[in-house]
Amino acid sequence: MKERPLIDVVGLKKYFPVRKTFLAHRRDRDDNLVRAVDGVDLSIARGEVLGLVGESGSGKSTLGRSLMMLDPPTEGHIVFDNTEITPFNDRLLKPYRKRMQMIFQDPYGSLNPRMSVGDILAMPLRFHNPELDAAGRREKAGQALETVGLAAQYLDRYPHEFSGGQRQRIGIARALTLEPEFIMADEPVSALDVSVQAQVLNLFARIRRQMNLTMLFVTHDLAVVGHIADRVAVMYLGRIVEIAPTRELFSHPRHPYTEALMSAIPMPEPGQRRQRIVLQGDIPSPISPPSGCAFRTRCPYVLPACAQDRPLLREVSAGHGVACIRDDLELVSPLHEQREIMQQSHQRLAGN
Repeated sequence: MKERPLIDVVGLKKYFPVRKTFLAHRRDRDDNLVRAVDGVDLSIARGEVLGLVGESGSGKSTLGRSLMMLDPPTEGHIVFDNTEITPFNDRLLKPYRKRMQMIFQDPYGSLNPRMSVGDILAMPLRFHNPELDAAGRREKAGQALETVGLAAQYLDRYPHEFSGGQRQRIGIARALTLEPEFIMADEPVSALDVSVQAQVLNLFARIRRQMNLTMLFVTHDLAVVGHIADRVAVMYLGRIVEIAPTRELFSHPRHPYTEALMSAIPMPEPGQRRQRIVLQGDIPSPISPPSGCAFRTRCPYVLPACAQDRPLLREVSAGHGVACIRDDLELVSPLHEQREIMQQSHQRLAGN
Protein backbone atom coordinates (compact mmCIF):
# COMPACT_ATOMS: atom_id res chain seq x y z
CA MET A 1 0.00 0.00 0.00
CA LYS A 2 1.40 3.39 -1.01
CA GLU A 3 2.23 5.70 1.91
CA ARG A 4 0.21 8.90 2.02
CA PRO A 5 2.19 12.11 1.54
CA LEU A 6 3.11 14.22 4.55
CA ILE A 7 1.81 17.36 2.79
CA ASP A 8 -1.14 17.32 0.42
CA VAL A 9 -2.41 20.57 -1.11
CA VAL A 10 -5.60 20.67 -3.21
CA GLY A 11 -6.95 23.67 -5.12
CA LEU A 12 -4.96 26.19 -3.09
CA LYS A 13 -5.69 29.86 -3.84
CA LYS A 14 -4.43 32.99 -2.14
CA TYR A 15 -5.93 36.30 -3.22
CA PHE A 16 -5.11 39.71 -1.79
CA PRO A 17 -7.53 42.65 -2.09
CA VAL A 18 -6.26 45.78 -3.84
CA ARG A 19 -6.82 49.17 -2.26
CA LYS A 20 -9.66 50.81 -4.15
CA THR A 21 -9.06 53.94 -6.19
CA PHE A 22 -11.42 56.05 -8.28
CA LEU A 23 -10.73 53.83 -11.30
CA ALA A 24 -11.02 50.67 -9.23
CA HIS A 25 -14.59 51.61 -8.27
CA ARG A 26 -15.45 51.47 -11.95
CA ARG A 27 -14.22 47.90 -12.30
CA ASP A 28 -15.87 44.65 -11.39
CA ARG A 29 -15.16 43.48 -7.90
CA ASP A 30 -13.19 40.44 -9.10
CA ASP A 31 -10.65 42.73 -10.80
CA ASN A 32 -9.61 44.14 -7.41
CA LEU A 33 -7.81 40.98 -6.33
CA VAL A 34 -4.16 40.00 -6.66
CA ARG A 35 -4.21 36.30 -7.58
CA ALA A 36 -0.87 35.43 -5.97
CA VAL A 37 -1.64 31.69 -5.89
CA ASP A 38 -4.32 30.63 -8.33
CA GLY A 39 -5.25 26.99 -7.92
CA VAL A 40 -2.31 24.76 -6.93
CA ASP A 41 -2.38 21.00 -6.37
CA LEU A 42 0.77 19.68 -4.73
CA SER A 43 1.95 16.77 -2.59
CA ILE A 44 5.23 16.19 -0.74
CA ALA A 45 6.17 12.69 0.40
CA ARG A 46 7.80 11.97 3.73
CA GLY A 47 11.55 12.53 3.54
CA GLU A 48 11.28 14.27 0.15
CA VAL A 49 12.77 17.61 -0.85
CA LEU A 50 10.55 19.43 -3.34
CA GLY A 51 12.11 22.38 -5.12
CA LEU A 52 9.81 25.26 -6.09
CA VAL A 53 11.25 27.59 -8.73
CA GLY A 54 10.13 30.61 -10.73
CA GLU A 55 10.77 34.29 -11.32
CA SER A 56 10.21 36.95 -8.69
CA GLY A 57 6.48 37.62 -8.57
CA SER A 58 5.46 34.10 -9.58
CA GLY A 59 3.90 33.36 -6.17
CA LYS A 60 6.49 30.93 -4.74
CA SER A 61 6.91 32.54 -1.33
CA THR A 62 3.16 33.18 -0.99
CA LEU A 63 2.48 29.52 -1.69
CA GLY A 64 5.02 28.52 0.95
CA ARG A 65 3.60 30.93 3.54
CA SER A 66 0.05 29.75 2.83
CA LEU A 67 1.17 26.14 3.19
CA MET A 68 2.63 27.07 6.60
CA MET A 69 -0.67 28.81 7.49
CA LEU A 70 1.17 32.11 8.03
CA ASP A 71 -1.05 33.57 5.30
CA PRO A 72 -4.17 31.36 5.45
CA PRO A 73 -5.41 30.48 1.96
CA THR A 74 -8.46 32.07 0.36
CA GLU A 75 -9.63 28.70 -0.95
CA GLY A 76 -8.40 25.14 -1.02
CA HIS A 77 -7.29 22.43 1.39
CA ILE A 78 -3.99 21.77 3.18
CA VAL A 79 -3.61 18.28 4.66
CA PHE A 80 -0.68 17.66 7.00
CA ASP A 81 -0.11 14.08 8.13
CA ASN A 82 -3.68 13.06 7.21
CA THR A 83 -5.23 16.02 9.06
CA GLU A 84 -6.69 19.02 7.26
CA ILE A 85 -5.33 22.13 8.96
CA THR A 86 -6.91 24.77 6.70
CA PRO A 87 -9.81 25.65 9.06
CA PHE A 88 -7.65 25.61 12.22
CA ASN A 89 -7.23 28.73 14.34
CA ASP A 90 -4.00 29.67 16.15
CA ARG A 91 -4.82 27.52 19.18
CA LEU A 92 -5.45 24.39 17.09
CA LEU A 93 -2.40 25.10 14.94
CA LYS A 94 0.00 25.33 17.89
CA PRO A 95 0.99 21.61 17.96
CA TYR A 96 1.53 21.75 14.19
CA ARG A 97 3.77 24.82 14.44
CA LYS A 98 6.29 22.63 16.25
CA ARG A 99 6.22 20.06 13.45
CA MET A 100 6.37 22.65 10.62
CA GLN A 101 9.20 25.17 10.72
CA MET A 102 10.37 27.90 8.34
CA ILE A 103 13.77 29.24 7.29
CA PHE A 104 13.60 32.83 6.09
CA GLN A 105 15.35 34.40 3.13
CA ASP A 106 17.16 37.27 4.82
CA PRO A 107 19.82 36.10 7.32
CA TYR A 108 20.21 39.72 8.46
CA GLY A 109 16.57 40.66 9.06
CA SER A 110 15.32 37.33 10.45
CA LEU A 111 17.42 37.46 13.65
CA ASN A 112 16.70 39.88 16.48
CA PRO A 113 19.87 42.00 16.88
CA ARG A 114 19.10 42.64 20.56
CA MET A 115 19.01 38.96 21.49
CA SER A 116 21.95 36.64 21.91
CA VAL A 117 22.13 33.53 19.74
CA GLY A 118 21.29 31.42 22.78
CA ASP A 119 18.12 33.42 23.45
CA ILE A 120 17.13 33.30 19.76
CA LEU A 121 17.44 29.51 19.67
CA ALA A 122 15.77 29.01 23.04
CA MET A 123 12.73 31.16 22.24
CA PRO A 124 10.80 28.43 20.30
CA LEU A 125 11.51 25.99 23.12
CA ARG A 126 9.92 28.33 25.69
CA PHE A 127 6.62 28.14 23.80
CA HIS A 128 6.62 24.52 22.63
CA ASN A 129 8.65 22.73 25.32
CA PRO A 130 7.58 24.39 28.60
CA GLU A 131 8.81 21.37 30.57
CA LEU A 132 12.41 22.40 29.86
CA ASP A 133 14.15 24.72 32.31
CA ALA A 134 16.70 27.35 31.25
CA ALA A 135 19.58 24.87 31.41
CA GLY A 136 17.68 22.35 29.28
CA ARG A 137 16.82 24.98 26.68
CA ARG A 138 20.45 26.11 26.51
CA GLU A 139 21.63 22.53 26.08
CA LYS A 140 19.24 21.92 23.16
CA ALA A 141 20.22 25.28 21.62
CA GLY A 142 23.87 24.28 21.79
CA GLN A 143 23.12 20.93 20.15
CA ALA A 144 21.24 22.65 17.32
CA LEU A 145 24.14 25.05 16.82
CA GLU A 146 26.62 22.18 16.60
CA THR A 147 24.34 20.40 14.11
CA VAL A 148 24.81 23.29 11.67
CA GLY A 149 28.58 23.39 12.15
CA LEU A 150 28.92 26.17 14.74
CA ALA A 151 30.40 25.78 18.21
CA ALA A 152 28.14 25.89 21.25
CA GLN A 153 30.41 28.59 22.70
CA TYR A 154 28.79 31.03 20.22
CA LEU A 155 25.52 30.99 22.21
CA ASP A 156 26.45 34.17 24.08
CA ARG A 157 27.32 36.15 20.96
CA TYR A 158 25.00 38.47 19.03
CA PRO A 159 23.98 38.30 15.33
CA HIS A 160 26.15 41.27 14.29
CA GLU A 161 29.25 39.27 15.25
CA PHE A 162 28.65 36.70 12.49
CA SER A 163 29.03 36.61 8.71
CA GLY A 164 26.04 36.19 6.37
CA GLY A 165 26.63 32.46 5.98
CA GLN A 166 26.94 31.98 9.73
CA ARG A 167 23.74 33.92 10.32
CA GLN A 168 21.89 31.70 7.89
CA ARG A 169 23.25 28.67 9.77
CA ILE A 170 21.84 30.19 12.97
CA GLY A 171 18.48 30.59 11.21
CA ILE A 172 18.61 26.92 10.22
CA ALA A 173 19.55 25.95 13.78
CA ARG A 174 16.52 27.87 15.09
CA ALA A 175 14.26 25.81 12.83
CA LEU A 176 15.91 22.58 13.99
CA THR A 177 15.63 23.17 17.76
CA LEU A 178 12.08 21.81 17.81
CA GLU A 179 13.07 18.73 15.75
CA PRO A 180 10.41 19.37 13.07
CA GLU A 181 9.17 16.93 10.45
CA PHE A 182 8.77 19.56 7.73
CA ILE A 183 10.78 22.68 6.84
CA MET A 184 9.82 25.39 4.37
CA ALA A 185 13.02 27.13 3.23
CA ASP A 186 12.24 30.44 1.49
CA GLU A 187 15.16 31.43 -0.77
CA PRO A 188 17.62 30.40 1.97
CA VAL A 189 20.80 30.98 -0.10
CA SER A 190 19.85 33.85 -2.43
CA ALA A 191 21.39 36.52 -0.17
CA LEU A 192 24.70 34.66 0.17
CA ASP A 193 27.91 34.64 -1.85
CA VAL A 194 28.33 31.73 -4.28
CA SER A 195 31.02 30.04 -2.19
CA VAL A 196 28.87 30.33 0.94
CA GLN A 197 25.83 29.04 -0.98
CA ALA A 198 27.68 25.77 -1.62
CA GLN A 199 28.44 25.37 2.10
CA VAL A 200 24.82 25.99 3.10
CA LEU A 201 23.50 23.62 0.42
CA ASN A 202 25.86 20.89 1.66
CA LEU A 203 24.58 21.59 5.17
CA PHE A 204 20.96 21.15 4.01
CA ALA A 205 21.87 17.85 2.35
CA ARG A 206 23.56 16.58 5.51
CA ILE A 207 20.83 17.49 8.00
CA ARG A 208 18.20 16.19 5.61
CA ARG A 209 19.87 12.75 5.68
CA GLN A 210 20.47 12.82 9.45
CA MET A 211 16.95 13.89 10.43
CA ASN A 212 14.93 12.45 7.50
CA LEU A 213 13.44 15.91 6.96
CA THR A 214 10.71 16.74 4.49
CA MET A 215 11.36 20.09 2.79
CA LEU A 216 9.89 22.64 0.43
CA PHE A 217 12.90 24.48 -0.99
CA VAL A 218 11.84 27.77 -2.62
CA THR A 219 14.30 29.43 -5.01
CA HIS A 220 14.52 31.26 -8.32
CA ASP A 221 17.70 29.38 -9.32
CA LEU A 222 17.34 26.01 -11.06
CA ALA A 223 21.07 25.39 -10.70
CA VAL A 224 20.69 25.53 -6.91
CA VAL A 225 17.59 23.36 -6.70
CA GLY A 226 19.20 20.72 -8.91
CA HIS A 227 21.71 19.93 -6.16
CA ILE A 228 19.23 19.29 -3.35
CA ALA A 229 15.72 18.50 -4.63
CA ASP A 230 14.21 15.09 -5.42
CA ARG A 231 11.49 16.74 -7.50
CA VAL A 232 11.08 20.21 -8.96
CA ALA A 233 7.88 22.22 -9.44
CA VAL A 234 8.04 25.22 -11.79
CA MET A 235 5.66 28.06 -10.94
CA TYR A 236 4.49 30.93 -13.13
CA LEU A 237 1.96 33.62 -12.18
CA GLY A 238 0.47 31.64 -9.30
CA ARG A 239 0.21 28.31 -11.11
CA ILE A 240 2.34 25.17 -11.35
CA VAL A 241 3.24 24.77 -15.04
CA GLU A 242 5.57 21.76 -14.75
CA ILE A 243 6.57 19.22 -12.10
CA ALA A 244 8.87 16.23 -12.41
CA PRO A 245 11.70 14.32 -10.73
CA THR A 246 14.81 16.50 -10.85
CA ARG A 247 16.83 14.48 -13.37
CA GLU A 248 13.79 13.97 -15.59
CA LEU A 249 13.08 17.71 -15.61
CA PHE A 250 16.67 18.58 -16.52
CA SER A 251 16.83 15.86 -19.18
CA HIS A 252 13.41 16.41 -20.78
CA PRO A 253 11.84 19.81 -20.02
CA ARG A 254 8.34 19.97 -21.47
CA HIS A 255 7.24 23.57 -20.78
CA PRO A 256 8.72 26.59 -22.63
CA TYR A 257 9.02 28.50 -19.36
CA THR A 258 11.16 25.73 -17.87
CA GLU A 259 13.37 25.83 -20.97
CA ALA A 260 13.85 29.60 -20.55
CA LEU A 261 14.81 29.23 -16.88
CA MET A 262 17.28 26.49 -17.72
CA SER A 263 18.95 28.60 -20.38
CA ALA A 264 20.14 30.92 -17.58
CA ILE A 265 22.08 28.13 -15.80
CA PRO A 266 25.85 28.78 -16.17
CA MET A 267 27.92 26.26 -18.09
CA PRO A 268 30.41 24.23 -16.01
CA GLU A 269 33.12 24.48 -18.69
CA PRO A 270 35.12 27.75 -18.62
CA GLY A 271 34.53 29.85 -21.73
CA GLN A 272 31.43 27.90 -22.78
CA ARG A 273 28.05 29.63 -23.03
CA ARG A 274 24.67 28.19 -23.78
CA GLN A 275 22.17 30.00 -25.97
CA ARG A 276 20.18 32.24 -23.63
CA ILE A 277 16.41 32.48 -24.12
CA VAL A 278 15.48 36.03 -23.19
CA LEU A 279 11.79 36.34 -22.42
CA GLN A 280 10.19 39.49 -23.78
CA GLY A 281 8.42 41.80 -21.34
CA ASP A 282 7.72 41.40 -17.65
CA ILE A 283 5.62 38.84 -15.88
CA PRO A 284 1.93 39.87 -16.31
CA SER A 285 -0.04 41.43 -13.49
CA PRO A 286 -1.65 38.88 -11.15
CA ILE A 287 -4.61 41.27 -10.88
CA SER A 288 -5.65 40.57 -14.47
CA PRO A 289 -3.77 37.52 -15.76
CA PRO A 290 -3.96 36.65 -19.48
CA SER A 291 -6.72 34.37 -20.70
CA GLY A 292 -5.86 30.78 -21.46
CA CYS A 293 -2.21 29.98 -20.79
CA ALA A 294 -0.73 32.64 -18.49
CA PHE A 295 2.68 32.29 -20.19
CA ARG A 296 1.40 32.87 -23.73
CA THR A 297 2.21 36.62 -23.74
CA ARG A 298 5.94 35.81 -23.44
CA CYS A 299 6.13 32.34 -24.99
CA PRO A 300 8.25 31.96 -28.19
CA TYR A 301 6.09 28.97 -29.25
CA VAL A 302 2.66 30.56 -28.77
CA LEU A 303 -0.31 29.53 -30.93
CA PRO A 304 -3.75 31.19 -31.25
CA ALA A 305 -5.23 28.24 -29.36
CA CYS A 306 -3.13 29.10 -26.31
CA ALA A 307 -5.46 32.07 -25.58
CA GLN A 308 -8.61 29.97 -25.40
CA ASP A 309 -8.54 27.61 -22.42
CA ARG A 310 -6.32 27.45 -19.36
CA PRO A 311 -4.20 24.29 -19.79
CA LEU A 312 -4.51 21.85 -16.91
CA LEU A 313 -1.53 20.18 -15.30
CA ARG A 314 -1.56 16.70 -16.84
CA GLU A 315 0.81 13.76 -16.58
CA VAL A 316 2.78 13.18 -19.79
CA SER A 317 5.03 10.45 -18.35
CA ALA A 318 5.53 8.76 -14.99
CA GLY A 319 5.67 11.53 -12.39
CA HIS A 320 6.08 14.26 -15.02
CA GLY A 321 3.24 16.78 -15.26
CA VAL A 322 3.01 19.79 -17.55
CA ALA A 323 0.43 22.51 -18.26
CA CYS A 324 0.98 23.15 -21.99
CA ILE A 325 -0.89 22.18 -25.15
CA ARG A 326 2.30 21.99 -27.26
CA ASP A 327 3.20 18.29 -27.11
CA ASP A 328 5.09 18.65 -30.40
CA LEU A 329 7.93 20.76 -28.98
CA GLU A 330 11.52 19.51 -28.72
CA LEU A 331 12.91 21.73 -26.00
CA VAL A 332 16.59 22.23 -25.23
CA SER A 333 17.89 20.29 -22.25
CA PRO A 334 20.94 21.59 -20.36
CA LEU A 335 22.14 18.01 -19.83
CA HIS A 336 21.98 17.20 -23.55
CA GLU A 337 23.60 20.53 -24.37
CA GLN A 338 26.43 19.81 -21.96
CA ARG A 339 26.99 16.34 -23.47
CA GLU A 340 27.21 17.82 -26.98
CA ILE A 341 29.79 20.39 -25.86
CA MET A 342 31.86 17.67 -24.16
CA GLN A 343 31.70 15.52 -27.30
CA GLN A 344 32.86 18.45 -29.42
CA SER A 345 35.74 19.07 -27.02
CA HIS A 346 36.78 15.42 -27.18
CA GLN A 347 36.67 15.50 -30.97
CA ARG A 348 38.87 18.60 -31.08
CA LEU A 349 41.35 16.98 -28.71
CA ALA A 350 41.36 13.79 -30.80
CA GLY A 351 42.00 15.86 -33.94
CA ASN A 352 45.02 17.49 -32.35
